[in-house]
Amino acid sequence: MHKLWPDAIAAIGGLTASARAGRGGVLVISAGPGEGRTTLLHAVADGHAHDWTVLTTTGYEDERGLPYASLRTLTGTGDALPFLLEAAQARPVLCLIDDAHLLDPESWRSISFAARRLGAGRVAIVLSVPAGAEPPGFDVHRLAPLSPAAARRILAAHCPDLAEDVAGTLVEIAAGHPGALADLARGLSPEQRRGYAPLPESLPPDSPLRRRLAAELDSLPAVTRELLLLAAAAPDAAPDTLLAAAPGDPGLADFGAAERRGLVTVTAAGVRFRGPLMRAVAYAEMPVARRRTAHAALAAVLESRGARLPALLQRAAATTGPDAALARELADAARSADPSVAAEARRYAAGLCPTPADRAALLLDAARSAWLAGRPHQAGLLIRRIPAAGGTARVRARALTAEMSLPESRPGARDVLLDVAAELAETDPGTALEALALAGESACRSGEQGRYAALARRVAAAEHGDEPPAVTLTFRHVAGLARIAEGDEQGAFVPLRRTVALADRVAEPGPLLRAATAGILIGDARRAAALAGRAAVLAREAGASVLVPQALELAALSGMASGDYAAANEAAMDGAAVARGTGQPVLAAGHLAVLAVLAALVGDRTTALHRIASAGDGPSRPLCEWALALLDLVDGRCQAAAERLLAVVTGPPGPGSALLRVAVVPHLLETAAQTGARSAVEPVAVAFDRWAGRTGQPAWLALRDRCRALRSDDSETAAGYFDAALGHEGDGGFPRAHTELLYGRLLRRSRRNVAARTHLRRAAETFQLLDAVPWAEQSVRELRAAGERVETPQPSGPALTAQQERIASLVAGGATNREVAQELHLSPRTVDHHLRNVFARLGVRSRTEMARMLTT
Repeated sequence: MHKLWPDAIAAIGGLTASARAGRGGVLVISAGPGEGRTTLLHAVADGHAHDWTVLTTTGYEDERGLPYASLRTLTGTGDALPFLLEAAQARPVLCLIDDAHLLDPESWRSISFAARRLGAGRVAIVLSVPAGAEPPGFDVHRLAPLSPAAARRILAAHCPDLAEDVAGTLVEIAAGHPGALADLARGLSPEQRRGYAPLPESLPPDSPLRRRLAAELDSLPAVTRELLLLAAAAPDAAPDTLLAAAPGDPGLADFGAAERRGLVTVTAAGVRFRGPLMRAVAYAEMPVARRRTAHAALAAVLESRGARLPALLQRAAATTGPDAALARELADAARSADPSVAAEARRYAAGLCPTPADRAALLLDAARSAWLAGRPHQAGLLIRRIPAAGGTARVRARALTAEMSLPESRPGARDVLLDVAAELAETDPGTALEALALAGESACRSGEQGRYAALARRVAAAEHGDEPPAVTLTFRHVAGLARIAEGDEQGAFVPLRRTVALADRVAEPGPLLRAATAGILIGDARRAAALAGRAAVLAREAGASVLVPQALELAALSGMASGDYAAANEAAMDGAAVARGTGQPVLAAGHLAVLAVLAALVGDRTTALHRIASAGDGPSRPLCEWALALLDLVDGRCQAAAERLLAVVTGPPGPGSALLRVAVVPHLLETAAQTGARSAVEPVAVAFDRWAGRTGQPAWLALRDRCRALRSDDSETAAGYFDAALGHEGDGGFPRAHTELLYGRLLRRSRRNVAARTHLRRAAETFQLLDAVPWAEQSVRELRAAGERVETPQPSGPALTAQQERIASLVAGGATNREVAQELHLSPRTVDHHLRNVFARLGVRSRTEMARMLTT
């Protein structure tokens, strides 16, 4: 149960911990209908039954006239305080009172009197009330809707055979209400559970929750109910549009009854229901004929005001049979709409099409739009509706299904894309080209290289030379991948560099992501980061929310490769949040793995391990292994680090593997040099040497020369390579400081202590500025060994690290340590540690002082 409402359980845990220590208290749990407050109280009672005295009661409307009825159920007496304090002498007491707003007045007065005077008593009282009925004077915890993951767990308990896209749709309908999830799951037919029959758009008619919501609507005046039907039919319409479409002559005041009961909020922008369920019930409770009349009236008003696409959508909702002309209008208008609206328009258009081929094409387009809008479950259901007579739409649908699976690295997705490319290479080369571009790293897989290259040649035959820049870019990208597949890495650089150059003429996020990938493959990490960042911005602007975390992942990886750790950290933080919000947990884990590597690079063990645990096992595991290897390296466990890094280099393709295979090599060679295993990694070293040289990028050339130094057999040759590594302009930050440390260590061991101290001093200063404490300490130890008297680095003033600045800013804005931890993917203990360091650096003693200093 703690997994369903972790924040509520934590709040109740804080209350009971205080009560156990002799500081009694009260907490009010507030939630709307069906949001789980009763279920939560039952779980809390079960969890405390073994070592607490648990007392429970519930308020009932028909017992409010019976004095002390609820109190006697709870305590068996007419006076709460003496009973509770006496009972607490033996064991701590937990009182759980559900629907406390319905207690009879006498019981409420006695219980609230006791609650305010618990003092040193070992008594905790938890009151459950509906949202809006919170009693004054007590701490309130508003029960949040269930997370998508928690909602899916509830659905799995009720329907183990539920198809994934069906579960996603039900989670969306239920909007985090556990009661709604149970009612929805209970009412599904076997065909609906597997996604082969239309799903309900609201709660089933026999749902207790629906009856409660419908009762609230039925109590409203007729004119208000009519306005709410219109608002439910057009959720984005302004109030004046709804009033113009309503029968009679209603005014804004007619929304008042619904507003006073908290059912809707009316602003100039629109009418917002208390939640998606209330809107769905308001629509479903109206007879079909009234709904169609409402849609027709809205269409007329919207058309008169020049709102073409919204008017067409309303016309479609009011139409009962095929209408080819309206379908064409909707499809045309959808071309310029953002993906979420385009998906709806194309779905309606498909339903109006009289021919299977046209319907199939529109359903496929609707599915792609739904996926881009971050609704893969809807996309999956639309794909299932594509008729068998849909022609090539069925083949293209397989490609879309595989594309949707790529971010999660599902087995077989890339194989399907290659199959589609083979099937459509001559008849639909555009789709075949897209499939090959998406298959991407299949070119690196053993057994697929020859097939990929052959397919690329077949598809390339369709290029005429006058294609739009985005298509030309994709042709060059696929040509580069084909060269890699053929083992011609040097030849691949030519089309891949052309891919990057063409990006300036493209303003579409998908092709820009390919250009960013090409930038990574040719070692131009800064350009790749810029292209990925631009793709993220364009995807956001276009409403293609599913592409945003993909773009941010590339930006984070590229930023890390270029040494811009602050930018990489920012992109990964943003990407993790967006991926979670768009239902892409695997991508979210990938961002957490990048954040783990960034923490491990500077030796922040606690943060790195917390993020690795949060990422879990999955496609991002190689990144986590890199992070663990870096921690091994910090601790001097070179053999363990070498084994992890060699497994990363030789492992199968995965998220970011094109960059990962080269980025880990310098660390692998460092561990190999210290364990005497250089010969075992020589092939990897030679390949890295060639690749880095082809890039021409200062950062990679500096790492190449560092690696050459580590592979050298004599100190003079190694020193020459280290000098070359430090001579590349533009190389700086952590990688340069690490090179200084390695060079200083070599010089010290060669008894050139004076020269060694220069490099070790620079390393220590840079590591200290970057808050890379373990590395700074290593540099200081080497300095001491080289004969310099130096103290362990200490904070040198009020300057904060990037991590500390983010924490300080969030805390100054009022965030709790737990909220900061969730925002920055840290443990609360780590936040507390950083906050103490912030206080020390700023010379303040409290959050208030810190906030004042940061805002003045």
